[in-house]
Order: sequence, then structure tokens, then C-alpha cells
Amino acid sequence: MKLQPAHRITSILAIAGLIAGATLTTSQATAAPTAPVQPAAITAALADEASIPGTAWMTGQDGRVIVSYDSTVTGAKFAALTAVTKRFADRVTLEKLPGVLSKRISGGAAIYGGQYRCSLGFNVRSGTTYYFLTAGHCGNIASTWYANSAKTQILGNVTGSSFPGNDYAIVRYSSSFTGTHPGNVTLYNGSTQDITSAANAYVGEPVRRSGSTTGLRSGTVTGLNATVNYAEGTVTGLIRTNVCAEGGDSGGALFDGTRALGLTSGGSGNCSSGGTTFFQPVIEVLNRYSVNVY
Repeated sequence: MKLQPAHRITSILAIAGLIAGATLTTSQATAAPTAPVQPAAITAALADEASIPGTAWMTGQDGRVIVSYDSTVTGAKFAALTAVTKRFADRVTLEKLPGVLSKRISGGAAIYGGQYRCSLGFNVRSGTTYYFLTAGHCGNIASTWYANSAKTQILGNVTGSSFPGNDYAIVRYSSSFTGTHPGNVTLYNGSTQDITSAANAYVGEPVRRSGSTTGLRSGTVTGLNATVNYAEGTVTGLIRTNVCAEGGDSGGALFDGTRALGLTSGGSGNCSSGGTTFFQPVIEVLNRYSVNVY
């Protein structure tokens, strides 16, 4: 996702062999029933054999695994992907995503670090020490973040970052920063949304996302524990939504009312034609750094 100012449960199970039944006489012998392949076994096979940039997968509510691929997955890449998915027949649904799966990062305006712009997610604190959260792929590219593109107003320094695998970073506000850091999310329409707690997302939940490029956007949670294979690495345990996002929106807040849910990671499509966006669950980040929203 694009960067702007202001995980998951993947159980890897081996595919079980057929269970041998007791020996029967020829007249008694019957075929042993075959249990359906479990979603965890399918995603394990995908991770082992088809972690191709431009692909993503998650387990749907019906127990089938939804495997997505973007426009870069063609030729040998597509053949490698379908070689795995075909083995599981109707246990897998294959879908093509519009555009290209990518992090939502860009050069521009919002929170600035290095040559890039990202979005501030949520302000958090531990006692009287204040921080803000953003995407890990943002935290990896710059150790210091600024409030303006000229980089004259320092916000703070990165004290922790995780990407790939996860996609979150925490920045400690500098003592030289004279601005305020209220516990709310800017809605880019002249108002703010107070954030008082954090929660785990659920499928079907109506959500909103705020980012420095495309502002406030709405949609629905369509899946949990999604795996996304970016060109830069694989991230697991993500929230999948039908909310759009664009470059520079990386790190921005996903929320439902006063509840913080996630940080913008990446996706495909755009806010003109629509798209799919993935988010790092925020509960994991709060627990990792022992901080709270407020």
C-alpha cells in the first residue's frame, strides 16, 4: 500500500495419507471413504509449491480455499499455480484480481521517510510515551519520519518494524515534535473519528479505511487469515476487504466506528474501478509492543 501520515492463524498441516482399514475377506471388502482435504493442507501445499508474487489465498466460510492471482501471473507462473490448485479440484476456487498486487507506497505527501510517503495508522501509547503505527514496509525504508515533504518537521523514529511475514511498524514520537497526537483518525472530510479500543475483524463487517492518497473509503471484510505474495515477500494472517486503496495509503487505518482493526498493507485495483485491499490486524501489533490505542 502507499505510505501516508497521520495475525493470524496459519496452521501448517501435512497432507495425510490414506488410512488403511482392517483386512477383510474378498467378499467383505469395501472401499474406505476418503475424508475431504482440509484447508490447512491446501494452503500448506500452496506455500510450499506456489508462493508466486502476485498471488494470494484464504479459506472461505464454506471451507474452500480461494486462490487469487493478478495480471502478472501468466505463462510458467500460471502453470505452476494451477498445477497445485488442480490437485484439489472443487476444494479450491481460482479467481483473477484486477491490476497488480502491490504495497500501497509512493512518493508524495503524508508521513514522509526517505523518498516515500505513507499514511499514519493509529496513535498509541505505553504510559506517557507516545507512538504511532504504520505499515512494516514503510518502517523498513526509513528510520525517521516527518510531517512534511520538505522533512523539516520530524515526527519520530522507528523503534520496531516487521516485513515480510507481517506488515507493521511502530514509530516513537520525537520529544522535539510540538504537535499533538490525539487518539483519533482523520477522515479527510474535515472531521475525525475517535478511536477508543481495538478489535479483531469478522467476515461481513462494515469497515472504513483512511489514507493520505484516497482519503476515506468504505467497504466490507471479505476474509481473514489471508496470505499475500508480494514481489518483496510473503505476508500472512491478513484481513481481506473490498475497500479500494492506492499508492501512499500504506499504513493507514482500518476501523469500524470507534474500534481499530488494521493497518493498510497492499492490494490490487484502484479507487476508480474498485479493488481488493489487505490489512495487517492491529491487535497483533498492540500485543507485540505492549501499547494501547486511546
